[in-house]
Amino acid sequence: MAEYQNIFTQVQVAGKPELGMVEGVNLENRTTGTTNWPILGWFGNAQLGPIYLGTLGTMSLIFGAFWFFLVGVSFIIQADYSPALFLRELFRAGLFPPAPEYGLSLSAPLMEGGLWLIASFFLMLSVLLWWARTYKRAADLGMGKHTAWAFAGALWLMFVLSFFRPILMGSWSEAVPYGIFPHLDWTNNFSLTHGNLFYNPFHGLSIAFLYGSTMLFAMHGATILAVSRLGGERELEQIVDRGTAAERAALFWRWTMGFNATMEGIHRWGWWFAVLTPVTGGIGILLSGTVVEDWSVWAQVHGYKALN
Repeated sequence: MAEYQNIFTQVQVAGKPELGMVEGVNLENRTTGTTNWPILGWFGNAQLGPIYLGTLGTMSLIFGAFWFFLVGVSFIIQADYSPALFLRELFRAGLFPPAPEYGLSLSAPLMEGGLWLIASFFLMLSVLLWWARTYKRAADLGMGKHTAWAFAGALWLMFVLSFFRPILMGSWSEAVPYGIFPHLDWTNNFSLTHGNLFYNPFHGLSIAFLYGSTMLFAMHGATILAVSRLGGERELEQIVDRGTAAERAALFWRWTMGFNATMEGIHRWGWWFAVLTPVTGGIGILLSGTVVEDWSVWAQVHGYKALN
């Protein structure tokens, strides 16, 4: 049966709750109760808890709730306090930054961008505190900070879109609105305004790293599943003490691709490809309008695009 496992037929082992480290660790801010959800076992470990929030995590959730509440209030106001209209227009509703005439002023009226400024302040506080929590949790557990720095890559893109670039452009109106369709419209208009992002080389790099990371993780996941009956899921052990699974996986990729990234190296490849997706994308956005006004013209000048 082991050879026919898939995401919905995993063997779920039930036993005493795994509470993790207890010696030399401050347990004051960590929950003690755990529950077992079989539905979670389809996708990972069925155990839920213990959870450690601490001061940083608690404050992050509070500020994030403020942001969510303010965006929701603006949507309700736009729906004229009608629940039916709110649900119907939910995907079209948006909380927009101040108009261009306000520049970088913080004095825009609430319903003309002021609420966006306040909500954005709480959102940025929330994500920065969550990043600090991620870093501190890793440090306290003696782990590397790889997760925190990966998260920082995503925050770089977020801050470019709603903070760094608007400041360089001299107007909060350049920032991204909150809302499903307004966000998509902003992306489309941004590309049209700056001569098609397809001619932005950093956008191209971002897409290449995005597709590359999905391919690498799919290749790696498939390889580990393929050798799991040979102990492949014990990756860490086989990194330092190669076993049958590691040898066969390496042989497979040497035979099919001529190159093997190794059990440990594939995670570094995947990490870099994934992190460079928002990093290069953020660089491309930051240069748009500040350094390069029209990417189509830039591409023609530099021989990146054929002359019309």
